[in-house]
Amino acid sequence: MSATITRRSALKLFAAAPAAAALVWTPVEAERAAEQAQQSRRAAAPGTSFKPKFFTAHEYATVAALVDLIIPRDDRSGSATDAGVPEFMDFMMIDQPARQTAMRGGLALIDRIGEQRFGRRFVDCADAQRRGILDDIAYPSKAPASLSQAVAFFNSFRDLTASGFWTTRMGIADLGYQGNRFVAEWNGCPQPSLDKLGVKYEIG
Repeated sequence: MSATITRRSALKLFAAAPAAAALVWTPVEAERAAEQAQQSRRAAAPGTSFKPKFFTAHEYATVAALVDLIIPRDDRSGSATDAGVPEFMDFMMIDQPARQTAMRGGLALIDRIGEQRFGRRFVDCADAQRRGILDDIAYPSKAPASLSQAVAFFNSFRDLTASGFWTTRMGIADLGYQGNRFVAEWNGCPQPSLDKLGVKYEIG
């Protein structure tokens, strides 16, 4: 789809698409895109910024604002943009053209909400205004029916953000993942854990 699609056309297409399903990837697909994004970062010359191939400059800024509200920087690790999640999403879009309409239409929909409420697109809204918009679409059981399309988009977008973040080195470190390491001696599952699960080792 052309990056010059009008907002009205994007919204119309998005409304007709199964938004939640359109932004769901398998773990293998997500891991591949995350690795591609990391390779691109490593190959880039120091001080150069990433140039998205799918997103327009405005869409990319919107993606960056959204992912950092979902996974902000804290004492434990960097933010979603620090981990390269926007780059990850750009690779996902290029790799899966059939999903581009849902992404582009969803971002346009978020902008429309900002314009209706505050007279400005999402990235131009104040932080409190952005958070207010997300508070209204982040919880499906509480959101009004009029925001159902925005709810579907944001919840899928949030899942994609999580997939992008926790398949990066930063995300894996944030989880404290201890896999893929040599263990010199294995003494079995700790007894408190066995007790909690209600199981035990069979001897003999």
